[in-house]
Amino acid sequence: MEPISMIIAALGAGAIAATKDTAGTAVKDAYQGLKTLIKKRFESEPKAQMVLEEHETDPETYEAPLKKKLAEAGVEKDEEIIKLAQELLKQVKPEESAGGKYNTVFEGEVKGAQVGDRNKQENTFG
Repeated sequence: MEPISMIIAALGAGAIAATKDTAGTAVKDAYQGLKTLIKKRFESEPKAQMVLEEHETDPETYEAPLKKKLAEAGVEKDEEIIKLAQELLKQVKPEESAGGKYNTVFEGEVKGAQVGDRNKQENTFG
């Protein structure tokens, strides 16, 4: 899963889990920590902060705008945000993270990589 999609998945899963009485302190703390780090990246952009907050209550509507704002802020290169998102997903969805679903590491130049659940490659020749 590419980093921005993973971060959005972590935010969505964390928001849902944090509202449940059964959510542990570790999940709630990891979710708040992730949101805090992202808010710091959005310091000079109030609209991005609003999109982050609205995503919490309406993820379907705000997923695309949040993805755009995260990309503009360069969070896919922020190791601390990525690590915290991975940790949150491990806590909220241990069955998926056990299989390595949320562990994507690229080192050096990468061209043509496809990572994610609904990926397909289309070749158009001629």
